[in-house]
Amino acid sequence: MKKVTVVGGGLAGCEAAWQAAMRGAKVTLYEMKPKKYSEAHKESGLAELVCSNSLRSNDPGTAPGLLKEEMRMLGSLLMDAAEAAKVPAGSALAVDREVFSDYVTSAIEANDNITIIRDELTDIPAGEGTVTVIATGPLTSDSFAQSIGRLIGEDYLYFYDAIAPIVDADSIGFDIAFRAARYGKGDDDYINCPMDEETYYGFVEALVNAEQLKTKHFEKEIFFEGCMPIEVMAGRGKDTLSFGPMKPVGLEDPRTGKCAFAVIQLRQENKSASMYNIVGFQTRMTYPEQRRVFRMIPGLENAEFLRLGSMHRNTYINSPTHLSATLQMKERPDILFAGQITGVEGYIESAATGILAGINAAKVAEGRTAVSPPELTGLGGLVKHVTDADVKHFQPMHINFGLLPPVERMKGRRMKKSEKRAMAARRSIEAMKAWVKAGF
Repeated sequence: MKKVTVVGGGLAGCEAAWQAAMRGAKVTLYEMKPKKYSEAHKESGLAELVCSNSLRSNDPGTAPGLLKEEMRMLGSLLMDAAEAAKVPAGSALAVDREVFSDYVTSAIEANDNITIIRDELTDIPAGEGTVTVIATGPLTSDSFAQSIGRLIGEDYLYFYDAIAPIVDADSIGFDIAFRAARYGKGDDDYINCPMDEETYYGFVEALVNAEQLKTKHFEKEIFFEGCMPIEVMAGRGKDTLSFGPMKPVGLEDPRTGKCAFAVIQLRQENKSASMYNIVGFQTRMTYPEQRRVFRMIPGLENAEFLRLGSMHRNTYINSPTHLSATLQMKERPDILFAGQITGVEGYIESAATGILAGINAAKVAEGRTAVSPPELTGLGGLVKHVTDADVKHFQPMHINFGLLPPVERMKGRRMKKSEKRAMAARRSIEAMKAWVKAGF
């Protein structure tokens, strides 16, 4: 009988357990919650979304949308959960965190091939016939991290991640804030708080001078560009935010027909629309400073914060040194890694590597050869980055078209970026279809 152990009940771990179980493996899934929590996790359910509730663009012509399409073709449990839990977010796929987690938890619990053990695993399972997927995420417990450290023989790499605050919808001032989607895309899914020039520059000054949480004396402040704290961005220049998360382009106030100097957007957090998160406003400011500074935003003067922003350290292994393109350890092919601990960054990226690890765990447990997706696919490009990057300069990576081989140029004219990406996306989908049809 095929037996697989999956360590970690996050996005990658749940996908790995599901994929292996659907291929007939008997899976033991270890999740330390609710017995023990990391510094960022709060809920006891599986597949808890810690940072944003957005899975980014759902447009298959974008890199995140392409990866989602590939995941659906591979039978992703989390894509089913996202569909059941989705909330309005324009062209993005955003979800109600609680509904999303409940869906995944219920599906995993109902699968006869999966046994969940709610306890902390402190050592990596070993023994003849044991196949293990390590998907403990960037917030791996200290004891299990030490076990991984002994296995790989080196310290972890790391970066800092930050979380944006969530406000009570009833506390938003709609005498100032207005509903609209950028360029009219979507059904006015976002709440927008406009700023004039004077207010904007005063807000930037407050961000830059706000009291911030300090890192430990022996740690460097290394941030992932996709989750840069808002005050760090503000410190790069007084106009940076107006060209970034606060850009007003495409957001006309329906009451005036004009664009403000800058705009803060709020995205629906749950299905009942009682909570909204401040888009792009991840922060490391102290709690009192967050309340003070964010209430300077027009429309949020009386905001009730249901969750304040926070910062935590994310760790990952040097995957190009240790992993093959099948996500197996080069020295220990009975051990696979998946999720953010491998150096992918983002919810869907983590889940996608979990799918591959689960498929391969079942194959290895059956004595078959593990596989790697075609490099023309989004998943294949992501895995290639994780396992084939420069070991001395390895950094976390979101899915993007730069990970895919370039498309051939059309003779006689230059191609627009949008054309190249559309061609790359179609090519990737066809490659994934062929891979799936061939049975991996």
